[in-house]
Amino acid sequence: MLVRADCRTCDRMEGVVREICGRVGEEHAVVDVDGAGADPEWRAEYGDRIPVTLVDGVEIGSWRLEPDDLVRALTTGGHGATGSRTVDGGAGR
Repeated sequence: MLVRADCRTCDRMEGVVREICGRVGEEHAVVDVDGAGADPEWRAEYGDRIPVTLVDGVEIGSWRLEPDDLVRALTTGGHGATGSRTVDGGAGR
């Protein structure tokens, strides 16, 4: 997930992602696009649409997230390679 500090929408969406990932047994990572270690390309590409949820580098939602979309992305082979899925901060790019 790509987020910004002090973003209530980011906090709410991260809670949804955390709950769904826990339910389906997948991990998730949260990256602050303004943080020191963040890729500047993420800020340029996604900065005006934060929060953004990516699964294996594929955008699943921005600003809001349909839980069924995330469950589907995590439990089907439709995104990324087969096997374990990762809700990430763009690392799959």
